[in-house]
Amino acid sequence: MAHRPPRRLEKPFQVSVPVKVGILIAVCLIIMGPVATALLGSIRTTGEFLARPFDIPRGEIQLQHYTDVLTSESFWNSFRNSMVITGGVTFFNVVLSSLLAFALSRVQFVGRGLLFNILSLGLLFPLVIAILPIFIQVRQLGLINSMWGVILPIVAFGLPGSVVILRGFFISVPNELEDAAYIDGCTTWGFFWHILIPLARPALASVAVLQVIAGWNEFFLPLIVLTDPKLWPLPLGIMQYQGQFGTDWARVMAYVVILMVPAVVFYIFTERYIVTGLTGGELKG
Repeated sequence: MAHRPPRRLEKPFQVSVPVKVGILIAVCLIIMGPVATALLGSIRTTGEFLARPFDIPRGEIQLQHYTDVLTSESFWNSFRNSMVITGGVTFFNVVLSSLLAFALSRVQFVGRGLLFNILSLGLLFPLVIAILPIFIQVRQLGLINSMWGVILPIVAFGLPGSVVILRGFFISVPNELEDAAYIDGCTTWGFFWHILIPLARPALASVAVLQVIAGWNEFFLPLIVLTDPKLWPLPLGIMQYQGQFGTDWARVMAYVVILMVPAVVFYIFTERYIVTGLTGGELKG
């Protein structure tokens, strides 16, 4: 029998380093393009911005736009409203999702898996798709022009993702630890509050960070629910610079830059909590 030469293993397809760098640069340009446009537009006059939207300033830099925004009473009123909405969304989401995740992971009852699957379906439906039924329900509850009409729907639509994150962490806690707690006289609530919650701090932190970002950036729901400009959060406050016959684009861009700063700074300091909670926060049995 003739000897067959050994088959050469085909190397897996690999993308070269220059191609990877080129893709990353292209993605960064796409993401940072609107940010750079807002930044350049905020330090020029409206006429210069409309004439050359993507050009660098050729005259005097206009920092007065930032001063006008930061010294306006409406800006700080919108800032307080955003803080109320963001704080309410974060608090209620963390509390409710932790309780739901505990029940769906550590408590045995009929239909637990089915209930979790139904809850997980909420990940497929963003809030914008259900805006009409949400508006009808909010109106029937008498929450139009109320902060609760904004906070409660955001909390409801954020629960599926938060429960999925926390349930995975709670399941990773060894059953031996729970049994030892019960032997020592710990109740179910005591195990949840004194043992499970302290262990789940990375996952809770990631959930809280995600909800802060969601509550801070929400625009469409407050636009539908809040009719009084005094209740508008920061994403809606930008409309004060839009008049009947024109828009002060320079101040709009300055407002956008100021609006981005707290979210960016917050994300920079809390990014590690998101990564830890989503990837490295599980306990190993």
